[in-house]
Amino acid sequence: MFCPRCNHEDTKVLETRLGKGNHSIRRRRECLACDHRFSTIEEIVREGMVVVKRNGAREEFDIGKIASGVRKATDKRPIELERINLMISEIVENLQVKFGDEVPSSAIGEEIMARLQAVDQIAYVRFASVYREFRDIDELAKAIDQLRKGGKIK
Repeated sequence: MFCPRCNHEDTKVLETRLGKGNHSIRRRRECLACDHRFSTIEEIVREGMVVVKRNGAREEFDIGKIASGVRKATDKRPIELERINLMISEIVENLQVKFGDEVPSSAIGEEIMARLQAVDQIAYVRFASVYREFRDIDELAKAIDQLRKGGKIK
């Protein structure tokens, strides 16, 4: 494992524990060159999952797309990186439990929105504004009003 600070290849594991839901392993590491401490997460690689698009097209499931969307929505928000990574893992886990190897693309967006709404309303609105493709400020205002009333953005 390379150190993220100095790129030295020798690190030692200080602590190992199971992640939330016992589906991952979290390791606390220390670089032997610069003494920088960092965490890594080991989790199951989801192979064989396919996303079914709205038009019926199928493509290989890419966790990177989920991570990118969640990270863009949570950018500069007071949410710890570990919480964001855990959220991404939970989204993927839930999708696989609910849909198996064929996941509708709409279910991915809905799952992300549900998780973001529980964590940060600004991140939720950011993601929803792209996912729902708001055409103007009035649609965004209506969505925010729904959120204020305790509902979900439709």
